[in-house]
Amino acid sequence: MEEWDRFMLKYRITQHQLLTDIRIKLLHLHQLLLDTERIHYEQIHGRVSNVELLQLAIDSDRFAWLHRLSESIVQIDELISSDEAIASEEIATLIADVRILLTPDEAGNDFAMKYDAALQRNPDVVLAHADLNVVLATK
Repeated sequence: MEEWDRFMLKYRITQHQLLTDIRIKLLHLHQLLLDTERIHYEQIHGRVSNVELLQLAIDSDRFAWLHRLSESIVQIDELISSDEAIASEEIATLIADVRILLTPDEAGNDFAMKYDAALQRNPDVVLAHADLNVVLATK
């Protein structure tokens, strides 16, 4: 029984580490994207405060894809803070959702087009995106 407990403890630590790695990369990418969108928005509409930008990110269709990215981060936070073991299927679904959100859609998905535009405006976003993809690909 002790061996099983050690195995389960190692499994839970591995799960939490994976989710933490994804969360860190996702937060970094999210911040870069938010900064990129702020700069782009301010070029067109003038200066915007943090509160206004947050409100835009929540309410505006223009930022809906960024809001979905935020929801993924919150979902990861909830899984990390859970006292219960996380099912592999939950992690796989979360990773699939993040991949879908961040993958350009050849069919012209609105989220993907806006994400692509942000990628093109900031080379740091491209690097952060690649870094996140490396983590997602290994899991």
